[in-house]
Amino acid sequence: MNAVTTKPTPAARLEQYLYDNIPLVQHMQIQVTSYDEHALVLSAPLAANINHTMTAFGGSIAALATLACWGVLWLMLEPEPDLHIVVHESHLRYLRPVTDTLVARCLLPDSNSQQRFRENLQRRGKARLELRAQLIQDDTVCTEFTGTFVAFRDTHG
Repeated sequence: MNAVTTKPTPAARLEQYLYDNIPLVQHMQIQVTSYDEHALVLSAPLAANINHTMTAFGGSIAALATLACWGVLWLMLEPEPDLHIVVHESHLRYLRPVTDTLVARCLLPDSNSQQRFRENLQRRGKARLELRAQLIQDDTVCTEFTGTFVAFRDTHG
C-alpha cells in the first residue's frame, strides 16, 4: 500500500516558519487560526499575554497585529525564498481593552495593490505595501493597526 503524503497548508507552513524563526511567537503561544483568499487570522491566549490589569498586554497586541500583516506578505511571497520582509512604519490605535483570546485579522490587499507591489518588486528588487489589521472581541474592534511593510531581495547571496 502506498502512503499518501500531504503537503502542509499555507497556514501550517506560516505557523511553522514563525515558530522556527521568531522566538516571541512561542512565548505568546500564537496560532494561525485561519487563512483564505480574504484574510489571515492569528490568535494567542490571554493567559500568556496578560498584564497587571488582567487585560491583554499592549506589546502583545502590537506584536500580534504586526505579525498578522507580516504573515500576509510572507504568504504572498513564500515561493520566493531570497526575499526579506520588514516593517517600515506602523501605527496602533487602542480602542478597547482585550479581555479574552487575542484575535488579529489582516485582510489581504486587493488584486490591483498586489499586482503593483509585485511589479515594483520585480523591477526594483524592493517594494512596499500598506496593510491593516484589527483585534476584535465579541464583534467589537478593540485595536486598529496600520503598517507599511517592505520586501527586498537578498543581493548578498
